[in-house]
Amino acid sequence: MRRALTTALSLATLTFALAPQARADDVYWTTKALLKDFFKSSEKVSYVKVQGAALAEVEGKLGYHLPKGSYVVFVARSGEQVDGYAVMDDQMGQHQPISFGVKLDATGAVERMEVMVYREGYGDEVREGRFRKQFEGKGADDHIRFGEDVVAISGATISSKAMAIGVRRAVALVAAARANPPQPVASNATGSGQRAAP
Repeated sequence: MRRALTTALSLATLTFALAPQARADDVYWTTKALLKDFFKSSEKVSYVKVQGAALAEVEGKLGYHLPKGSYVVFVARSGEQVDGYAVMDDQMGQHQPISFGVKLDATGAVERMEVMVYREGYGDEVREGRFRKQFEGKGADDHIRFGEDVVAISGATISSKAMAIGVRRAVALVAAARANPPQPVASNATGSGQRAAP
């Protein structure tokens, strides 16, 4: 009887240990709220799409094929002056995509990175300021490579690598948008009453 109970407890423990991690879906920012926070003093926020030849240039710079056919780059302006840029995107973590936003200044250098939605049961230490600060000031001439420019957070290695990949892509997309400036499309992402971004 005692042996049967021990075996049952061992099986229950093993089953629990092998069960997939629960999905967390912690939402910290919406696109609209984050853009408002990024560009508090800007008069308007519009967006441009990076696609076609410009996207092919980004792929050449990054060295891999991008999963989307076009990417949105938000452009904040006061009058005719560009205040900065933002990219909202997803990068695959261990099991689920991590949604994030990157704010860049008018020269295309990273000012801030935020995790918008974290869906894993662990590894959300990438939201900590000490990790996110590593990206500040990085621009198109920086490699932004995991293990070189970006040091992983213990217990969040895969998420750290994902954020390095995502921020590097955001920087490349903004560089492409700055090099080939298409006509901006109005956006109500900051609540200005203009049309929403896709």
